[in-house]
Amino acid sequence: MKLQEITLGAATTTSALIAGLFFAYTFSVNLGLHKSDDKTYLIAMQNINREILNPAFYSCFLGAPLLLIVSSVLYFDLSSPKFYLILTACISYIVGVFIITAAKNVPLNNQLNSFDLAKASSEAIYRMRLRIEDPWVFWNNIRTVFSIITLVCLIISLIFFKSKG
Repeated sequence: MKLQEITLGAATTTSALIAGLFFAYTFSVNLGLHKSDDKTYLIAMQNINREILNPAFYSCFLGAPLLLIVSSVLYFDLSSPKFYLILTACISYIVGVFIITAAKNVPLNNQLNSFDLAKASSEAIYRMRLRIEDPWVFWNNIRTVFSIITLVCLIISLIFFKSKG
């Protein structure tokens, strides 16, 4: 097995784990939290946002774009459909997952993290939920779509375009 195959396998695995995370949020976590009262929703989101910042998450979330970039370089061949699939996956992840997370979801997470629920009135809690929930869910749904595009491109590249021996 070549370095490029190992790298692409690792890129696919980390991308799949992140796609699964966002998929789970879109189709279960966000739907369940939406049914919570305002204070419970904000407490849960604060706790989730704090707990997700761990080595397992970071290794996948940050590892995927690095491995995708390396895979794009290792498979560079302008005449190869496999290269274009990997490059598309790389761009999809960097723009649709990494940049959207940094530009949209993280600022909302930070805003929520700095909100002191213990001192907030019911009205302030209500306003904070209105400010956070819909935009956060919207941008998470966009990340879900792009992470799935990333994964599909990688899977197609692995199944239909074998590496040259």
